Amino acid sequence: MKNHYIIDAHCHIYPEKIAQKATDSTDKFYGVTHAPFHGTTKELIEQSEASGVSKMLVQSVATTEKQVSSINHFIADEVKKYPDKFIGFGTLHPNSDDLERDVKELISLGLLGVKLHPDIQNFKIDDYRCLKIYELCEKHHLPILMHTGDDRYDNSNPNRLLPVMEIYTDLTVIGAHFGGYSIWEEASEKLCKLPNLYVDTCSAFFALEKETALKIIRRYGADKVIFATDYPMWRQQDELDYILSLGLTDEELEKIFSVNILKIVES
Repeated sequence: MKNHYIIDAHCHIYPEKIAQKATDSTDKFYGVTHAPFHGTTKELIEQSEASGVSKMLVQSVATTEKQVSSINHFIADEVKKYPDKFIGFGTLHPNSDDLERDVKELISLGLLGVKLHPDIQNFKIDDYRCLKIYELCEKHHLPILMHTGDDRYDNSNPNRLLPVMEIYTDLTVIGAHFGGYSIWEEASEKLCKLPNLYVDTCSAFFALEKETALKIIRRYGADKVIFATDYPMWRQQDELDYILSLGLTDEELEKIFSVNILKIVES
C-alpha cells in the first residue's frame, strides 16, 4: 500500500482559555464523555505529527451571531500561524443583521468555506433565514461544511437538505457524518445522487460495522467521500486504522484522503 498524503477535513479548534469548556459542552450535547483531546491547536498538531496526517481543515461554530467575527478572526489567525498545517473555514449565523458584511469579512480573512451546525445554532437547514447564506456562498464559491443528521432532532435531517441542493445547484456542500449522523444508511440512500454534495467520514466509524461503512462509501462513490475525524472527538490514528482496514483501493484512498477536499477548496 502506498503512502498517502492525508488531510483531516473536519477539526474543531478553540482558544486555549475556553477549549476545555467548549469540549465539555460538545460532549454534553452528544451525551458522551470520551473526547480524548481538548480542542487546542497544540494538541491537534501533535496528534497529526504522530499519525502522519499532513494537513487539517479547522473551524468552529458560532452559537450566536455575536460570535461570528471573533471566531473567524481566531481561525484565520491560527491558519496564518500554521499555513502548512491548516486550511481554514469560517462560520456564519442566520440571525446576523448583515450577512453580506460577515461573508465579506470571512473572505478578506482568507477563509475558504463556511461551517454550519443546524442543531447547535438552532435553525432548520431549509429555514428561510438560511437562504441568504446559501445565496452568498454560491455567489462567492464558498463550500459549506454542514452538520447533517441526528435522530434526536429535525433541524439537520437530510430531507431538509434536498430542496436546498436542488435550488442552489452551484453550491457545494460537505455533509458531515456521511450526510446523516446516527442515520448514516438512511441518509446515504437519500443523498447519494446529489451532484454537488460530498460527505465526510467523521463520527460514524465508532457505530458502523465495517461492511456497512464500506457499503456507504461505495454508494456515494469514492470521489464524493472525504476523510475527517471531528477532532477533538476521535483519535486520528484510530480513524485511519479503521478506514485502511476496509479494503479500499489506493486510488479510492487517495481521493478520500486528499484529492476530493483539495478539489473543493482550490476551485
